[in-house]
Amino acid sequence: MPQQQPEQQAPPVQRLRVRYAKRGRLRFTSHRDFSRAFERAVFRARVPMAYSSGFNPHPRISYAGAAPTGSASEAEYLELALAEVVDPAAIHAVLDEALPPGLDVLEVVESPGGSLADLLEASRWRIDVAAGPDVTTAAVERFLAADEALVERMTKKGMREFDARGAVVALSVLADAPATGRTSLDVVLRHGTPAVRPDDVLRGLAAVAGLDAGEAPLMTRLAQGPLLASGEVGDPLATRA
Repeated sequence: MPQQQPEQQAPPVQRLRVRYAKRGRLRFTSHRDFSRAFERAVFRARVPMAYSSGFNPHPRISYAGAAPTGSASEAEYLELALAEVVDPAAIHAVLDEALPPGLDVLEVVESPGGSLADLLEASRWRIDVAAGPDVTTAAVERFLAADEALVERMTKKGMREFDARGAVVALSVLADAPATGRTSLDVVLRHGTPAVRPDDVLRGLAAVAGLDAGEAPLMTRLAQGPLLASGEVGDPLATRA
């Protein structure tokens, strides 16, 4: 008998872009765990998803620029492909209700087309370290003066050495650091290959300047989007001419 062909799904009629946050203990959620939780939330919220074709159709959700496990974030993004035209505000409400506290939907807008991933050129991070402001400031100055900061990280292809300095667009010590012996860093990282993460910057600070960030530095992504000429990180959901 001829093999039965899989059912072909209708193309999406609308795409929505979603900004969400990972907060508190939910920062330890892996990207795989989040994607499962989000698909369950979409089902519970009865979002009219478009599905892929083939023998195992799945909801058409495109994830972009996920933060490393263990990092908090105020700027994670994904795109939904829908089978019906809906009000983005209504989808915002039902998704936020369906997700657990700590995985919070912040914004939902209609996609203007094009690639969301291509807009995510850089990230801004806040990194809280267990070192005093004077020591940290001196280490930042040495790091920024260095031509390179070679670090190692285990990747899918094994241990890899790369330059953490080249991806750093800006790095400074925040003036509002609490008087607790801890210090907060503000860093803008350009996205590239290999991707330089905030923990790579900490390893670079240790390698170049001997900075001890402590056992559990808290890393929070504050923004993710296009890298502006000013060195700031823009909003990927903003309306563009």
